[in-house]
Amino acid sequence: MSEPNVALVTGANKGIGYEIAVGLGRQGFRVGVGARDDARRDEAVKTLLEKGIDAFGVPLDVTSDASVTAAAADLTRLDVLVNNAGITGSMPQHPTAVDLDTIRTAVETNVLGVIRVTNAMLPLLRRSPSPRIVNMSSTVGSLTRQSEGDQGPISAAYAPSKTFLNAVTVQYAKEFRGTNILINAACPGYCATDLNGFRGHRTPEQGAAVAIHLATLPDDGPTGSFFDDEGVIPW
Repeated sequence: MSEPNVALVTGANKGIGYEIAVGLGRQGFRVGVGARDDARRDEAVKTLLEKGIDAFGVPLDVTSDASVTAAAADLTRLDVLVNNAGITGSMPQHPTAVDLDTIRTAVETNVLGVIRVTNAMLPLLRRSPSPRIVNMSSTVGSLTRQSEGDQGPISAAYAPSKTFLNAVTVQYAKEFRGTNILINAACPGYCATDLNGFRGHRTPEQGAAVAIHLATLPDDGPTGSFFDDEGVIPW
């Protein structure tokens, strides 16, 4: 019997990340629950196992070189990486008044964390027959959507960090051209999570669907694009 494909989802102890883990697990993946909080990670793994999902915990702080290196060293196989961990930073974020540390913190998690984890996991992903990388973004990171109308609140930290993430996703796709690695950005929509004080009108399960779709693309699927449930989002 062949071994199951392995997926790692960062920030998977709750919210959208947890539901991505559920969805991939139900498709037969062995799912690594990446999270820095030991108790929440253990509880998430316990709940997933109770649902019949093959899950295991991965201690992971995406802002720490040492933590990410250790996580990569503990894995022996990886077929899918979902970079889901993210923060909004303290609000409000009007550019004329925002604390620069708020911007630095958002970029450290939402952009540098993605680069840090992706690069550490690449040796494993390159050994997979069909590696997939999904970066969880947001429509507020779309410069087209922002310039066309009122796309979310004024945000000098969170929204630009997602624009930065989108740009990085494109650069990875350019570097991976000619390989079997597919990488895309995904917007889950405005989901009710602690990231927004549970004000969203979509459920985390609904938000997870686009990531699960992109994580299981066929070998001739798209790469270097930005998607939500309705299709391609303009950068």
